[in-house]
Amino acid sequence: MNKKNILTSEGLKKLEDELDDLIVVKRKEVAQKIKEAREQGDLSENAEYDAAKDEQRDIEARIEEIEKILKNAEIVDEDEVNTDTINVGCQVKILDCEFDEELIYKIVGSTEANSLKGKISNESPVGRALIGKKVGEMVSVETQVGTVQYKVLDIQRA
Repeated sequence: MNKKNILTSEGLKKLEDELDDLIVVKRKEVAQKIKEAREQGDLSENAEYDAAKDEQRDIEARIEEIEKILKNAEIVDEDEVNTDTINVGCQVKILDCEFDEELIYKIVGSTEANSLKGKISNESPVGRALIGKKVGEMVSVETQVGTVQYKVLDIQRA
């Protein structure tokens, strides 16, 4: 049984756009590079040809990966997310009790996670600990550096 890939509608659109770009644009570009490299003659010592073939392999692998993600996708409708408890599709404001610092995260599926953009996976230690919690609840998260305490301050639709 394949694992379901939880996606927000934003994440779905981003993957669909990337897939479209890879199929429509990138495939043609790399095919042209291969054609031009072949026209240069001897392929055994043709660095452009080797590079183009490597790029083609990477593009096809990414297309296959995205198609697999989309095939097993479960889309979360942010407009229907219940804001009583934290779940995928929510934006949460939490207080890091140790540093007295407010943090804002969007809870997303693992394929969309990007901590630099404030998107944490529902499968990450923090995400997993937050799922199902309500405003005012305390959350303990086991990390490499020990236990971190958070207080849930706010839950909104993302």
